[in-house]
Amino acid sequence: MCGVVGYVGSKQAADWLLDGLSTLEYRGYDSAGVQVVSQSGNLHGVKCAGRVATLRERASVANLNGTCGIGHTRWATHGAPTDRNAHPHLDCTGRIAVVHNGIIENFQDLRRELMAAGHHLRSDTDSEVVPHLIEDALAGPAAGDLARAVRNACERLEGAWALAVVCADFPNMLVCTRKGSPLVVASTEDGAYAASDVMPLANVTSTVMQLNDYDVATLSADGSVSIVDRDGVVIDHPSTITIDWDASAATLGGHPDFMAKEISEQPEAIERLLSGRLGEHGVELDELSLTRDELAAVDRVVIIACGTSYHVGLVAKCAIERWARVPVSVEYASEFNYNQEYLVTDHTMCVVITQSGETADTLAAARRMRGMGCNVFAITNVIGSTAAREADGALYIQAGPEVAVASTKAYTAQMVASYLLAMRLGFANGHMTREEVGRRFAQLETIPDLMREVLSRRWQDKQASRLFRDKHSSLFLGRNVSSTTAYEGALKLKEISYQHAEAYPAGEMKHGPIALLEPGFPVVAVVPADHVHDKTVSNIQECIARGAVVIAVATDGDERVAKLCQEVLWIPQCADELIVPVVAVLHLQLLARYVARDRGFDVDKPRNLAKSVTVE
Repeated sequence: MCGVVGYVGSKQAADWLLDGLSTLEYRGYDSAGVQVVSQSGNLHGVKCAGRVATLRERASVANLNGTCGIGHTRWATHGAPTDRNAHPHLDCTGRIAVVHNGIIENFQDLRRELMAAGHHLRSDTDSEVVPHLIEDALAGPAAGDLARAVRNACERLEGAWALAVVCADFPNMLVCTRKGSPLVVASTEDGAYAASDVMPLANVTSTVMQLNDYDVATLSADGSVSIVDRDGVVIDHPSTITIDWDASAATLGGHPDFMAKEISEQPEAIERLLSGRLGEHGVELDELSLTRDELAAVDRVVIIACGTSYHVGLVAKCAIERWARVPVSVEYASEFNYNQEYLVTDHTMCVVITQSGETADTLAAARRMRGMGCNVFAITNVIGSTAAREADGALYIQAGPEVAVASTKAYTAQMVASYLLAMRLGFANGHMTREEVGRRFAQLETIPDLMREVLSRRWQDKQASRLFRDKHSSLFLGRNVSSTTAYEGALKLKEISYQHAEAYPAGEMKHGPIALLEPGFPVVAVVPADHVHDKTVSNIQECIARGAVVIAVATDGDERVAKLCQEVLWIPQCADELIVPVVAVLHLQLLARYVARDRGFDVDKPRNLAKSVTVE
């Protein structure tokens, strides 16, 4: 859950390292640091608690001349976010510097061994053991060979890591390795680069190389990259990723923040996802890598996800069970991994939903399901991510880079992707005809324009946000598939405004949450024109009777709701009830953003959260 960058080449390293860290700041922003190797063979660095902007200020007055360096932005796991615990970490000699993303599970044992051997460790982090292990290796069996020293050090580690290492004795060399945490490298005319993902590299190259677990890459100043496996065998043809979006996609482009930008990009994201998907075999999902007979034999689907992606799974369950008539269970990855008695059949399909494709809990669950004999299918946003590489097939949602930590466009794109999967399963097993698939697909194609209409009504969300001022809690309600929209709306409000919110199926309100209600208490009710509309309206009336202030998400023309509620966030008429969650959630994304902005918070970088959760 940290960001790693590295560069060695012909230009000054510090500027690109700082720019790269700014791009990766969504991965962690508790602290940051850079370390540069000068041509005279010395290390120069700065690091600090706080954001990359603070680091940039300190770097501007530091002596950071050098064409080789590493950088890091941290989300704290071991040790408080302080200057002392910020990366890079050094060895005893001050000549080896390391940045690390991941978790070293056996660091306490290693720390005791190192200190007993005379090493002096200065931080509270798990990461600091790594430079000291490299120090020992360079002083012993790997003398004069930095790459081998890194390999030797990693043999003693347990856990997950993406490491970038520089040493003052090798001023034209950068060594990288990974296991379980993402890392890519690139070769260009002006040098070689490393980063936790492709975003910092989009402005320097269109192609990056992926490292497999335990691979060690040596990056040289002439731009060359040499990769060996854990046994030291050269890998001649590493796998590559083509960056298919312009670097400007990860810039604000005139928007006040990335969350606003990404909310506004949702119609285009859905259009990209749907483009070319309807064919003679119904929905074209070549990514599944299963025959029609194999799909027809699927008798159960297990969806595994975390956080926002879990809410996608709940909507996917509705679509798959309705359209394909296949039973679905949706599991939190963190809970599933410790359920020792989970049962599957020979025809169970596992679907993992992960925006980054690097979520540690979800990856562990996917590996477990594969070990149980299941076909694993990934729905993800990141090309070449671990989830995509390890799954039997992967559907890329094509939402483009999402920088704000709180997901918006990836959430809605994942929902639509799950609908495509439901239609493909339904067509394969005979529960949907080609005509039915075509009709459902045409309904999906209406989503972008429906979204644009909601975006044009964002003033309604700004107006409703005033009802949350000086409030400490709120309740979100919905029935059937709209309960999932309520869950996501409450999560968004919590994530970025730090205001407590609970979400419940509306019928469950009388079984506990109604005790929260008092005069002025905000209740958000998702009440579209669906088959449970009247039941939800009854719940709204119960809230109003206890003095609550109700903000409704309702379908155009619903006069009954308009008369009852303090504010109404209107959505256009949708062709099917399963279209509603993709459209209605835009109002709750906008509402959360306005509430957070009113409270003076950074909506892109909420406290304690990181975009890519790469530790369990």
